[in-house]
Amino acid sequence: MQAKPKRRTVTENGDGGEDLVLATSIGNGEDLAPIVRHAFEMGRPEALLVQLKHVVKKKEVEIEELCKLHYEEFILAVDELRGVLVDAEDLKSELSSDNFRLQEVGSSLLMKLEELLESYSIKKNVTEAIEMSKMCVQVLDLCVKCNLHISEGRFYPALKTLDLIERNYLQTVPVKALRKLIEQKIPAIKLHIEKKVSSEFNDWLVHIRSKAREIGQIAIGQASSARQRDEDLRARQREAEEQIRSGLGDCVYSLDIEEIDEDSVLKFDLTPVYRAYHIHTCLGIQEQFCQYYYKNRLLQLNSDSQLSSAQPFLESHQTFFAQIAGYFIVEDRVLRTAGGLLSTNQVETVWETAITKMTSILEEHFSRMETASHLLLIKDYVTLVGATLRRYGYQVGPLLEALDKSRDKYHELLLEECRQQMGVVLANDTYEQMVMKKEYEYNMNVLSFQLQTYEQMPAFPYVAPFSSTVPDSCRIVRSFIEDSVSYLSYGGRMNFYDVVKKYLDKLLIDVLNEALLKAINNSNTGVSQAMQIAANITVLERACDLFLLQAAQRCGIPVRMVERPNACLTARAVLKTSRDAAYEALLRLVNSKVDEFMALTENVNWTVEEIPTNANDYMHEVVIYLDTLMSTAQQILPLDALYMVGRGALEHISNTIVAAFLSDTVKRFTMNAVMGMDLDIKMLETFADERFHSRGLSEIHKEGSLKECLMEGRQLINLLLSSQPENFMNPVIRQRNYSALDYKKIASICDKFKDSPDRLFGSLSNRNPKQNARKKSMDMLKKRLRDFN
Repeated sequence: MQAKPKRRTVTENGDGGEDLVLATSIGNGEDLAPIVRHAFEMGRPEALLVQLKHVVKKKEVEIEELCKLHYEEFILAVDELRGVLVDAEDLKSELSSDNFRLQEVGSSLLMKLEELLESYSIKKNVTEAIEMSKMCVQVLDLCVKCNLHISEGRFYPALKTLDLIERNYLQTVPVKALRKLIEQKIPAIKLHIEKKVSSEFNDWLVHIRSKAREIGQIAIGQASSARQRDEDLRARQREAEEQIRSGLGDCVYSLDIEEIDEDSVLKFDLTPVYRAYHIHTCLGIQEQFCQYYYKNRLLQLNSDSQLSSAQPFLESHQTFFAQIAGYFIVEDRVLRTAGGLLSTNQVETVWETAITKMTSILEEHFSRMETASHLLLIKDYVTLVGATLRRYGYQVGPLLEALDKSRDKYHELLLEECRQQMGVVLANDTYEQMVMKKEYEYNMNVLSFQLQTYEQMPAFPYVAPFSSTVPDSCRIVRSFIEDSVSYLSYGGRMNFYDVVKKYLDKLLIDVLNEALLKAINNSNTGVSQAMQIAANITVLERACDLFLLQAAQRCGIPVRMVERPNACLTARAVLKTSRDAAYEALLRLVNSKVDEFMALTENVNWTVEEIPTNANDYMHEVVIYLDTLMSTAQQILPLDALYMVGRGALEHISNTIVAAFLSDTVKRFTMNAVMGMDLDIKMLETFADERFHSRGLSEIHKEGSLKECLMEGRQLINLLLSSQPENFMNPVIRQRNYSALDYKKIASICDKFKDSPDRLFGSLSNRNPKQNARKKSMDMLKKRLRDFN
């Protein structure tokens, strides 16, 4: 055995602890990068290098010691290794010979294997090429199909085809160039489709704007037809009611209503809108299209709402409102059928803007109008527009309120027109009774206004109690009622009868009555004219009930409501007052004419010496005039008016006779003059009694007669002819015989009374006892009257 070699100790320069850590890390196979990085970071790479050298030396020493310890086993192993090396060489030689033989045998097989693998590769490539070709053919077929759809204008199938290509084929297209080309073309195709449908939609916008006016006119025409059917129905109802009311029996009628399909009449194409909206929805940009539609339609409405100043509103209002009506009819159809293209809020917002604009335009132009018919024409068309749009669900209240605000102005203009017409009627009237030679004239001027005084048809020629003013005035009133009802109809008010009644009263009071009063008070009006005016007023007063009935019928009010006690017109009482004023004016004119005849009393000889045997000449003229006056008045005036005129004229004559005695021109009068006046009054009394009974006045005035109107003149003459005139101072006798006489007048008249002419010795030659007694009694009366006064 050999002794174990002594171990060498390695002298270490440096820190033994750090060398131990480094050696441990190397022995464990750890990464030395952190240690190296740390050394460089600390700025001590040299120390690390020294440590590594120490570790190397230490490992060398360990290897040396290990080799010394096992060197015997190592020698044996080397020997075994050499033997193995010899065996390996032998084996290598055998393998080389075997390999050579194998190579010789397998070289032909290897060539065949390579040919087989090459065939398999070609087959695989061909199969893949066929599959790729099939895929490309399918994609290209879809592309061709898409192009065909586009060329034929079938954009929705084209988009569906593009969507199919994108979803199922695009990512699997094996040819990169083709896939890239399709990826580039798909957005371009979509953009082309969008532009195409947008172009069609823009064309539709232009078309529908030009079509809107026609659409509105057709719809408004339908509303007008519906209104006409309603008016025809009401007319037949009024006719039936009138027949039943007049006792002609029950009226049975049937009403055929033709149903009209509005949508079939209002034909307009919305296909471009539906297509554009659907295509944009498929493209995922429907909100963009909705905004585009809303914006462009709003611009069209704003343009349509602008009125041209070059054309009068009266001429342009129909096209203006028809255009707007057509616009909103189209919007309603789009709202109902386009599936979300428009919202209800959008349509309501646009409608509020439009109705505000229309209301403003109406109020502005109504304020400028000066003709009622123009106002009515526009109002009638606007109500038709309102009725049309109301059927499509639009709120037209503000529009109707604007019309209602102009109600007063319309009626003011209408009243002014009626005032002018009444002025023309009165100016053209000859104030002579109308003569109707034919039945149609009677129907036109009498029956149509229910002015007949009896039911049977009169004999022709028929002389009416009124002049042409009455039927002409009735026509004006009827036209006013029709125009008033036409304006108030189909507006915001359902029951406008009271409004029509108010304006009818205004017409009759402020226009008709004022015109008649003006004619009455005209300085050129004569007795015949005043009498005819009074007769006309009487007829017109009676016609007020007819006017009210016509207003009720036009308003659709039952006749029974008009026939109520308190339902009459205020104008009737006003016309009655005017009628009385006309009677008074007539009486003034009659009295003025009578005064012309009575002025002839100045020619009366108040000191006549002979006893007269006949009435004075002036009285004959007075009686002839009164007879003519009452004959004419009886034909046209009611008996009450006839009585009033006769009574007033006779009272005036009586007062004039008394005034003649009081006149300053009469200084004295004699008994013979009194006898002449007695004959005059007797002639008047005879005339008054005869006319009172022959004219039928006695039947309505049984308590008083026309003769009583001459009471003051008769009592004065009786007093002057009395044999005892002093009895006038007896209260009982005076109350019974002289109640109409006045003390002062009698005193003045008696002072002028001379029983005989003043001439030399006249009192001695002509006086008799009876005359003396009368003279004494008259002197006593004079004395007592002077004492009384």
